[in-house]
Amino acid sequence: MVKIYSTPTCVYCKTLKGYLAKNNIQFEDIDVSKDEKQLQYMIKVSGQMGVPVIEIDDNIITGFDKQKIDELLKINK
Repeated sequence: MVKIYSTPTCVYCKTLKGYLAKNNIQFEDIDVSKDEKQLQYMIKVSGQMGVPVIEIDDNIITGFDKQKIDELLKINK
């Protein structure tokens, strides 16, 4: 399961979502600008307030770390 904690105005979030869609990776998009409970969870697990934060299974990635995302999702480029 892939979850993306994002905001509508975040350029990196949009880039990340486009990248996952291009690679046929399904994800749940969580808008932390509208959900205080999810925002607090994101801060707790990532240690930061910046987006995007990506949760892949039990792994937390902060920012659009393409190499780490590719590794965890086994995307071969």
